[in-house]
Amino acid sequence: MASNFIRSIVFLFLLVAALIANLPILTMFFNSFKSNTEIMTSQKLLPEKWIIDNYIFVNEKSAFWQQFSNSVIVTLVSLVLTIIIGALAGYAISRFRTLISGSFSVLLLLLQMFPIILVLLPLFMTFRSLGLINTLTSVILIQTAAHLPFAVLMFKGFFDTIPKEIEEAAWIDGCNRWSTFSKIILPISGAGIAAVSIFSILFSWNDYLIASVFIKKEALMTVPIGLHLFMQQNSTEWGNLTAAASLSTFPVLIFLFFVQKYMAHGSAAGSVKG
Repeated sequence: MASNFIRSIVFLFLLVAALIANLPILTMFFNSFKSNTEIMTSQKLLPEKWIIDNYIFVNEKSAFWQQFSNSVIVTLVSLVLTIIIGALAGYAISRFRTLISGSFSVLLLLLQMFPIILVLLPLFMTFRSLGLINTLTSVILIQTAAHLPFAVLMFKGFFDTIPKEIEEAAWIDGCNRWSTFSKIILPISGAGIAAVSIFSILFSWNDYLIASVFIKKEALMTVPIGLHLFMQQNSTEWGNLTAAASLSTFPVLIFLFFVQKYMAHGSAAGSVKG
């Protein structure tokens, strides 16, 4: 009985803490169902009268869904590239231990700490000469490069925990190194793939800095840029703004709901060996 009571107290405490931590998100969500006048005058969290006019405005009179599709393309393509390149590089560093691979691991740590804002101007000049400004390709390439140091180190940590005897047994059965990697090692590293996917998706979906530098065409803008532009054009229409912000938040919240169990496990498991 005492343990159940303590567990209930802890649960209530965590529930209250979660509600307080997520109060800004809840406020944004409930404000999206209020009129602009009620948002400015009412002090209540819940709407007095629930309306969907704000969502109708976002759906019919804004470019939100175009920006949404651009964000989906950028996020998914950069995710696929990050997983493929990161897994191959992490496997190479984990299995082929040389002085060069050890130095490369240190270089990855330094790159992970390097602020990307310092190289945006040189990258802009380079991409302009290549004709990649105002294309989603430029954003995808830079985001992938920004993800790779973390992804390679994460995959290396997972591959270090996999016994080499598993690969040797596969080689005895006739598998080559590529078959062993793709059919045995990668499936075992599912938690590592999930962990890299979580951080890659969150970074790409929420990125504003990179996209705002390399994309100026409204038809190619991603959700973060679109929300900023929406705020400039509709700064006093808080209901419409909160509706657009709520729609942009839902995919991330739904994604985190299904994969949250992998976050702590992936971060811890990937750092067991180094």
